[in-house]
Amino acid sequence: MWFRNLQIYRLPENWALDVDTLQDKLAARPFVACGSQDMLSRGWVSPTRDDRFVLAVQGQFLVSLQVEQKLLPASVVNQVASDRAEEIEAQQGYKPGRKQMKEIKDAVLQELLPRAFARRRKVFAWIAPREGWLVVDAASPARAEEMLEALRDVLDELPAKLLQTRQSPVSLMSGWLAAHEAAPGFSIDQDCELRSVSDEKAAVRYVRHALDGQDVQDHLAAGKLPTRLALTFDDRVSFVLTEKLEVKRLAFLDVIKEEAERQADLADMQIEADFALMSGELLRLIPALIGVLGGEQGEGAPGA
Repeated sequence: MWFRNLQIYRLPENWALDVDTLQDKLAARPFVACGSQDMLSRGWVSPTRDDRFVLAVQGQFLVSLQVEQKLLPASVVNQVASDRAEEIEAQQGYKPGRKQMKEIKDAVLQELLPRAFARRRKVFAWIAPREGWLVVDAASPARAEEMLEALRDVLDELPAKLLQTRQSPVSLMSGWLAAHEAAPGFSIDQDCELRSVSDEKAAVRYVRHALDGQDVQDHLAAGKLPTRLALTFDDRVSFVLTEKLEVKRLAFLDVIKEEAERQADLADMQIEADFALMSGELLRLIPALIGVLGGEQGEGAPGA
């Protein structure tokens, strides 16, 4: 259940969303598998594998969206349709026109869909109404938007906006690399990507490599900018910060997971202990990250 990626959205602080309302609305849209003629189906499932659609711990909510998608590549449909078109051409003596070809493809699609394999995946989101955060465990904004669309479908409103800070992550990472030092609470790890802003888009990637050498300084002097930088926060959480203010490869270090295991022994519920520890750490990490980035952008931003 530990999140691996963070797409961070801002909600109004003290947003009026209670667990009972959220539970009822998600329960009204449960996941149902694809029918024989469906390409895609999505719906809500329990993050705890019981009858709860919302895991609520200390005012923090965890929800899970399940998506099922049929695997039917367009190349397969086109190949079968092409074979059918050749058969029809042999029968009628001329190639099918554009309209007839579309009808052939539609018929092939309807024929193949019931036999297509289906793949399922889950997308998790953490909602902190009191603090004003919505965070999706997704590697890309497109995956996160899938969660947001599903939430908009069930909630009367979803006033979520992508987090924006006054200083850009690129500027912050450049300054830290140039100074060989991060701000207090953060430390620079050994992964980094530097990319040129020129048309060639030349890139240099460091993996498990010390970043305090002269070669890094030379690349910065030549105009390359950091687009990814591995960091550790408070010796408890490691992650990669990107130029788009995305958090990738999030890893909660052993000290946190050991603490979660101890709490689970007392609570007899591992997922609740994991979620409590994870949300607690993220409630420290996200404001600290915003702080070193100069605060939130916009006069109306909480904490700006």
